[in-house]
Amino acid sequence: MDAERYLNHPNYGMLYLVSPAGKGRDVYATLYAQKIFFLVTLEARGAQFEVIPYLDARYHAEMNLSQCRRQKSLEINRWQELYKQTFA
Repeated sequence: MDAERYLNHPNYGMLYLVSPAGKGRDVYATLYAQKIFFLVTLEARGAQFEVIPYLDARYHAEMNLSQCRRQKSLEINRWQELYKQTFA
């Protein structure tokens, strides 16, 4: 992962990437307000935002870390740091 990814939500402002969630979706969280998590699907004409519970967001992040470990991904350190910042 070369850079951090951000999206702008129409109501909640800046969101940051927490984890990929599979099937072309990613988990994002609010940057400034209380932690609200979204399952985001990017589409040609915009993005779909689905609010998800904290535990679902954490589950997706843990599954991503597990997959990185299995694949011995070079990105594991970055995802671990992001996990700690978001869920610790």
